[in-house]
Amino acid sequence: MHIGVGITIYLICSPLSAQWLNYPTPGIPRLQDGKPNLTAPVPRTADGKPDLSGIWGLACPVANAVNGTVTGPNVFCATEVSVPPEFFNFGQSIKGGLPYQPWAADVVRKTRAAGRPDDPLSRCFPPGMVRLEVFPLFRKMIQVPGLLVILNEHNASYRQIFTDERPLPVDPNPSWNGYSSAKWEGDTLVVRTIGFRDGLWLDTGGSPLTDAAKVTEKFRRLNYGTLEIELTIDDSKAYTKPWSIKVTQIIAPDTELLDYICLENERDVQHLPSQNK
Repeated sequence: MHIGVGITIYLICSPLSAQWLNYPTPGIPRLQDGKPNLTAPVPRTADGKPDLSGIWGLACPVANAVNGTVTGPNVFCATEVSVPPEFFNFGQSIKGGLPYQPWAADVVRKTRAAGRPDDPLSRCFPPGMVRLEVFPLFRKMIQVPGLLVILNEHNASYRQIFTDERPLPVDPNPSWNGYSSAKWEGDTLVVRTIGFRDGLWLDTGGSPLTDAAKVTEKFRRLNYGTLEIELTIDDSKAYTKPWSIKVTQIIAPDTELLDYICLENERDVQHLPSQNK
């Protein structure tokens, strides 16, 4: 299923009564009426660090599809059958846009003009860990000593972030998600990732991420219900200078993940322009 249409159809058609989608999250702080208290203090692990565990989704201040009113930030993109602007243009919040190298700017221009026929997502390849930060499906984070595991609804995939400050590999085998090592700086988890395979996309416009990329993420849990991620991309092969954006995610209480398998009932690839040359 083509990702532009597939995400929407998946979200509309997902069965709402299956897979514990209404089961109370154990230990969640609640208000007197029983609703989750999303502004409660940050939960902490035994060693006093913020606990990033939980199911997280993107917060979208978008117009309500029913009455047209503008919702606040604590609305899920997925629930609203909507996607954040970064999904289409990763640098939309950066004045002047992303600082592309000339070859990358040319690729993006041609890709957008052609309707993104070669988007890896259209062929159900993994999107890579950076693109998943703005993907309109839920992610479950599980924090244990020395490790933060991220389980993605998209293709039932996973990512490992080692929090024991281990050194990054010197000559890593290129991979979709790279290799991540992290350390705590106060209440901020600073994650550094290298070792990406060449040819990854950051958005539907074809903004590239190359094998030269070094990615830094800063995870900050602002309260029980809000997670801020500051992303810095240093990829001299594709960009003239490092650049940063911030992504806000909100917790999804009293629910669970649903598998989204891109190739299940896929029928669109044969109709893509590049398949019919």
